[in-house]
Amino acid sequence: MQSLQFMFTIYVTGGVFKGLGRPHRQGTTSPATMGKIIFYEDNDYGGRHFECNGDCTDMLGLLSRCNSIKVTCGCFMIYEKPNYTGQQYYLCRGEYPDYNRWMGTNDNINSCHIISSVPGSYNMRLFERLEYGGQIMDLVDDCPSVMDRFNINDIFSCNVKGGNWLFYEHPNYRGRMYLIKPGYYRRFSEWGGRSARVGSIRRIMDY
Repeated sequence: MQSLQFMFTIYVTGGVFKGLGRPHRQGTTSPATMGKIIFYEDNDYGGRHFECNGDCTDMLGLLSRCNSIKVTCGCFMIYEKPNYTGQQYYLCRGEYPDYNRWMGTNDNINSCHIISSVPGSYNMRLFERLEYGGQIMDLVDDCPSVMDRFNINDIFSCNVKGGNWLFYEHPNYRGRMYLIKPGYYRRFSEWGGRSARVGSIRRIMDY
């Protein structure tokens, strides 16, 4: 099967460099899911910048660092390491003049993933044990405190029936975050979690 590609452009002082990047998954990006995100090396949108309208599995070599970002269309998860690994951050349309604005701890951003809207209603089933065991908890709206809602601190597995969601490590949408898309997650490591701790849960509705 032929590999699909997307265009990227790096603007540098005195010229423009254009090249091709390869998306992680095969398939097309429809106009409804197109986005635009611009990564800048320096604070306040200074230095070289890299513009992307879809997924990018590896930004190593494109920019030496990332200290500010603009999202002009769509919403994205950005990742500390290539191939959508490491600490992840959610960005919706807006301007982020320094990495503190996306709750970052350093200037390492090396991959990004566009989040496509999902038809249907939001529906998630949570489990207190691995592989869908233990107490079952259904969720259809935002949850600022998992402890207050369900009297537990840890989510070991889940089944997302509808909508894209974010897990946060701490209550009130703070701490490390994880993108949860429709599907089955038998254990917390499958959504990138370091542990089963989930303090709050929020629906992604910024398409």
